[in-house]
Amino acid sequence: MSCHLQGLSVLVTRPREQADALCELIEAAHGRPVRFPAMEILPLPDLEPARRVLARAEEADLLIFISANAVGHAFPLLPDILPAELAVAAVGQATARALEQVGLAPDLVPEGRFDSEGLLALPQMQQMRGKRIIIVRGQGGRETLRKTLEARGAEVSYAELYRRQCAERSSANLVVNWEQMVEAVVVTSVAVFDCLWKLLGAKGQALLKETPLVVLSERIARHAGELGCRQVTVTAQANDKAILESLCGLVESNNGGGLR
Repeated sequence: MSCHLQGLSVLVTRPREQADALCELIEAAHGRPVRFPAMEILPLPDLEPARRVLARAEEADLLIFISANAVGHAFPLLPDILPAELAVAAVGQATARALEQVGLAPDLVPEGRFDSEGLLALPQMQQMRGKRIIIVRGQGGRETLRKTLEARGAEVSYAELYRRQCAERSSANLVVNWEQMVEAVVVTSVAVFDCLWKLLGAKGQALLKETPLVVLSERIARHAGELGCRQVTVTAQANDKAILESLCGLVESNNGGGLR
């Protein structure tokens, strides 16, 4: 999609190491990305439990990578050579690209819906009895994938490699200058939204409620709506191109100009 964002100022709340590609897209479309990482991704202090799980990857039937972060943290710990019959799955397109970059092309990637439910809907994921599966992910998070696979008869292990925490930073300058700096906000997970909400404080929260918000799923939209956000757009797909398309749609719906 080709569009002109007319100088739209977009608050990008992704962790610092994940924001570059989206910011570049926004700039190329004549928008202005405002980087405000609301969350940090940190390695776990003790990787030995994950190391032990990944050392048994050769015995598994399927490796599932939850995120690009999971790929980056896991790759140094994986055996040098993996069996050709070992299937590899990526929950989303960014994860799939990260796997390809390390030479581990995924066999399974959801179509359309890039989340646990999308992966679980694939035909290859239905008959799982007796399958040994390793889910590579961060600490904590949703249990939908594991519980569903176990209900289908699989043996599931976690290799947890990193943790997420809200960024420790001040939002004072952002809040004071919100009208000049922020015309739209992009949020890519419930956890990122919660961190942003916490960082903004009462005054910033009131501003966020009135600012167009672009999110990747109905789940995030419901959560934001419950907290009072009034202008929430859900992207058609969970990727950067779809985020840009939604931002373009916001501009176009305002007669080709900014949102204020």
